[in-house]
Amino acid sequence: MTTTARRPLWLRLFYLIPIIGWTARDMDKHGDDNLIWGLITIVALWLSAILLFGYPGLIIPALLLVPTIFLYLILVSWG
Repeated sequence: MTTTARRPLWLRLFYLIPIIGWTARDMDKHGDDNLIWGLITIVALWLSAILLFGYPGLIIPALLLVPTIFLYLILVSWG
């Protein structure tokens, strides 16, 4: 008889979130191909926002990424 390791509760709850959790579960089970397709999808959505909304579609996502890049720069310079 084999025993299966149960996932932690927080991970099972995270996998229940409709789009994000399903994608994360798929990446966990099937590897890195989904990561590449996910990045392509994000870029396609950003380009679609640029075509639909124009200049704000370009600027607003870039401004939302500023704290992330700032944190990355702090972590890189720290260690």
